[in-house]
Amino acid sequence: MDILYANDRAGEYPRSWYADSAEAPGPYAQATGDLTCDVCVVGAGFTGLSAALHLAGRGFDVILLDAHRVGWGASGRNGGQVGTGQRLDQEALEKLVGLDHARALWDLAQESVALTKALAAEHAPDAGFAPGIIHACHRARYVPHARDYAEKMARDYGYDLIRPLDREEMRHMVGSPAYHGGDIDMGGGHLHPLRYAFGLARAAQAKGVRIFERSKVTAITETAPATVATEKAKIIAGHVVLACNGYLGDLNKRVATRVMPINNFIVATEPMMPESQESLIRGNHAVADTKFVINYFRFSDDHRLLFGGAESYGYRFPDIAALVRKPMLEIYPQLKDAKITHAWGGTLGITMNRMPHFERLAGNILSASGYSGHGVALATLGGKLAAEAIAGQAERFDLMASVPTRAFPGGIALRWPLLVLAMLWFSLRDRL
Repeated sequence: MDILYANDRAGEYPRSWYADSAEAPGPYAQATGDLTCDVCVVGAGFTGLSAALHLAGRGFDVILLDAHRVGWGASGRNGGQVGTGQRLDQEALEKLVGLDHARALWDLAQESVALTKALAAEHAPDAGFAPGIIHACHRARYVPHARDYAEKMARDYGYDLIRPLDREEMRHMVGSPAYHGGDIDMGGGHLHPLRYAFGLARAAQAKGVRIFERSKVTAITETAPATVATEKAKIIAGHVVLACNGYLGDLNKRVATRVMPINNFIVATEPMMPESQESLIRGNHAVADTKFVINYFRFSDDHRLLFGGAESYGYRFPDIAALVRKPMLEIYPQLKDAKITHAWGGTLGITMNRMPHFERLAGNILSASGYSGHGVALATLGGKLAAEAIAGQAERFDLMASVPTRAFPGGIALRWPLLVLAMLWFSLRDRL
């Protein structure tokens, strides 16, 4: 079964609140015939759109391909949270790669947030960036670490935008008895991810990028120049950027052993009165908790609660509304009568250590993916770093690529059942 079509119709956006509240550019033509370009970018999500935009800004002739539509995948379906730092916190990174490397990765991550905010302001002002992410501890034993981490970031990294929250203030900020404390990071925030993707697509096209939709790539030859084949086109490209994330399939088996697709789900409630919104999340911040399968939620600009939670590891999506309503009511039992108007899912790419997987697959073929649920900003930067590398400035791409990302045990065939077993163990641990 092809993950690109297991739950979606060819060339159609899922019926999400995002798709219903954004005006899509295009539609763009399907790639046909013999084409040539300097760089062929495969995948029109944040990584691919950013790569195409930055390459075109450097004068490269760029073709951007997507099997469905621009922003169709995880980039247009996610929780919209623009988090600071890498997916691993700085303490974990210092242990993994050493202090100097960890500091450099922090600097890149901070640049990714600034870049995302700047591109959204310039090309997608309707994406509506709002500051603040609350990290909510679902166990009391996690609260001291949240306090200590805020102190560490201020002391060791000069980052003073994280403030600890005790139980009382957390209850005030997030109207739920489920959390024991945590912190709020005013350096991050949230936006409408699909409007942001659409803005990047329009900007890329304006710079001369040739965008082709409904153009699934079937093969890539690792030659110089490379050949990228779709169902109806053959593209000769000096360089290739693979920006497929969870929808890579078997296009490159080396990347597929390190970046695994999993499904995640979101529901949108009917619009609420502004005072009801304030009683649930004060200040229009986003929230993410400490559960292994994270609950993440925020409000839309028309006062709907957008609540994400639960995962699945097969191809087919379950009954999403029923699945996500359960964790939503665990956090907010007062919403038992709230109507759910939209329920959708998407496929993201995760790695073993949850750090992105950047790799030069050949001298002229780059891959950036595996953002593990932390990709709005980092994927935007990933595209820029790929553009830099193709232009001959590879140091920053190589810095990201130097972070070790091991292959999943069992290879492509057994990674899903082994992950399911691991997830069951972590879910049991979460309840203790």
